[in-house]
Amino acid sequence: MTEDNLDQDSIRSELAELRQEHRDLDHSIEALIETGRSDVLQLQRLKKKKLMLRDKIQVLETQLLPDIIA
Repeated sequence: MTEDNLDQDSIRSELAELRQEHRDLDHSIEALIETGRSDVLQLQRLKKKKLMLRDKIQVLETQLLPDIIA
């Protein structure tokens, strides 16, 4: 296995973890909203973390895409 393949495998692994964490946050946010027991600050923090995860996911996905000259 080449070094490039190892890098891509580690990126894929990290992507899977980040996607799972993103889904978990989404479920947590939904549950807090449904129960009506959440405070605004807590929801804002969770949503901000979810957005940061989405940004990290997009960066890693971009690294996996081959360079395409348009």
